[in-house]
Amino acid sequence: MTRLRITSCGLEFIAETNPDAPQTVSAFLKLLPYRQKLIHVRWSGEGCWVPLDDFKLENDGKAVGFENHTSHPSVGDILFYPGGYSETEIILAYGSCCFASKMGQLAGNHFLTVIEGKERLRELGVKVLWEGAQDVLFEQI
Repeated sequence: MTRLRITSCGLEFIAETNPDAPQTVSAFLKLLPYRQKLIHVRWSGEGCWVPLDDFKLENDGKAVGFENHTSHPSVGDILFYPGGYSETEIILAYGSCCFASKMGQLAGNHFLTVIEGKERLRELGVKVLWEGAQDVLFEQI
């Protein structure tokens, strides 16, 4: 498993890749270092997301589809939704979360898990909720 550093709001987290999502992991690692904006979810509960509009994550020229998708990420789970009923996105659960959009319940590939700093995820989520979009950086260690 590969380790990544995730930084946002002056906080640092360490995540490991999930072997049950090999296509998503492989494609995402090619994007590193990856900078985006993190905003609070609208329908999913206690989570933050990176909206990616119609972006297609590709691995060897093929769009990544569903692998080990779930609607119920645990605290520290990071999912990639390849699009379809809603826009492509990355979602990070910092508390109770059921992945959804205005179209209803969704499921995303669980490709990263926060293994260090998990106790500070709520602090990140609350800051994003009350202060708006925040820069986020994913980089390989």
